[in-house]
Amino acid sequence: MLNALTALGIEWEYEHGLLTVQGEGIDGFNAPEETLNCGNSATTMRMLCGAIAASGVGATIDGSDGLRRRPMNRIAHPLRQMGVVIEDTGGCAPLVLFPARQALNAVDYILPVASAQVKTCLLLAALSADGATALREPGPSRDHTERMLGSMGVNVLRNIPGKKKPHDLPQLDECYVTQITPPMPRRLNPLKLKIPGDVSAASFLIVAALIVPDSELVIHGVGLNPTRTGLIQVLQKMGADIQVETLTESHGEPVGDLIVKSSELHGTTVSGSLVVRMIDEFPIFAIAAACARGKTIVQEAVELRHKESDRITALCGELRKVGVFVSEEADGFEIKGGVPIKGGFIDPHGDHRLAMSLAIAGLVSQEPVVVERAEIIGESFPDFTVLLQHLGANIELRLGSE
Repeated sequence: MLNALTALGIEWEYEHGLLTVQGEGIDGFNAPEETLNCGNSATTMRMLCGAIAASGVGATIDGSDGLRRRPMNRIAHPLRQMGVVIEDTGGCAPLVLFPARQALNAVDYILPVASAQVKTCLLLAALSADGATALREPGPSRDHTERMLGSMGVNVLRNIPGKKKPHDLPQLDECYVTQITPPMPRRLNPLKLKIPGDVSAASFLIVAALIVPDSELVIHGVGLNPTRTGLIQVLQKMGADIQVETLTESHGEPVGDLIVKSSELHGTTVSGSLVVRMIDEFPIFAIAAACARGKTIVQEAVELRHKESDRITALCGELRKVGVFVSEEADGFEIKGGVPIKGGFIDPHGDHRLAMSLAIAGLVSQEPVVVERAEIIGESFPDFTVLLQHLGANIELRLGSE
C-alpha cells in the first residue's frame, strides 16, 4: 500500500512505529507511471481501486498469482454503475482504471455478499459522487472505514450503532445499511491516532491460551469493534474464560484488554451473521473446535472458498494430516472434537492464517507439527514466532533445505 502511495505521488515517512502521510486531497493523486503491485493483498487492491476511482486518475493494478485468482468483479461491477471505466481480466486482476475527472454517480447498491473490502472500495469512490450513496449488505461486515471517515468529518449514516457495556463486548444491531454523503468542499480532516491491536492477530494467542493447560494471558489494547469479535463471542459460548477490561473508544473504535484463561471447551454451531464477523478466524477456530468436547458445525461459510486459498478444502485436508476428525461440506465443515491432535507435516497452501493456526495446534499435539513454507506467516504477523517463544512455546526454525 505504501509503495502504491509513492507511485501515486503521496509522500510518507515511517520511523519507530510512527507513520506520517502527507495527504494531497481526494483528487490529489498523480497517474502512476508503472503498474501498481499489490503483492498478495486483496485488501490493498480493492481499497486502491476505490481511492483511485475517486481521484479520477488512470492506473493499472496487479498482484501475485494468488491475488489474480481472487474475485475482483465484485468491485468492478458496482464501480461501473458509478461511472468508472474499468477493465478486469475475466473478473480478476489485473485491473485497468481509465482517467475520468467528472463526478461519479451516486448509487443505491446491494452487495450480494457482505464484504468490508468491497464496501470500503465503494465508500472511498463515493467521496467523489454527485450525491449520497447507499450500500446494503446481507450481513454485518467490518465497519472500520465508516468509523474512520466519520472521524474525518464525512457524513456517514449507519444502522449499526456500537453500544458499550462495562466489562463486556460492544453489541451489534441487526441491520446493515450504510449511507455516505461526500463532503463539500471535498476535503477530509487529517487524523492523529493510535491503531488498536488487531483482533485477528490476537485470535491465535487467545486460542493458544485456551487450549494449553494452566495458561493465563493478558492482551492489551485490542480493537474490539463489534463487527470483528464474532470469534470471541463464539468461544465464550463454548465455555471460554475470556474477560474484557478497560474498554475505551478511540476515533469511534472500541478498544480494550483481554484476559484469557485455559478452559474446557465444548462444541457448537456457527452460521448466519456470525460467519461474517469471524470470517478470517475460522482456521484458528477450527483448532479450538478440535480441542473441544463434542461436535462443532460451521455452516453458511462458502465465502471461505474465496480467500488466499480455498480455506474449507485446505483447512480440512491439513487437519486430517494431524489427526483431526473433520468432514468437508459445501458451505463449511464439521469437526469431532476431543480427539488428541497427533502432529505431522503440513502445507499451508500459501495461506498465512492456516500456517499460524496449525502451528498453534502443535502446542498441544502428541508429536511436533512441522509447518512447511512457514515464511508466509510474515505476511500478516512477522513477530508471531518470536512472541510465542517469549510466552514459552517450544518452536524451532529450520531452513527449507534442512
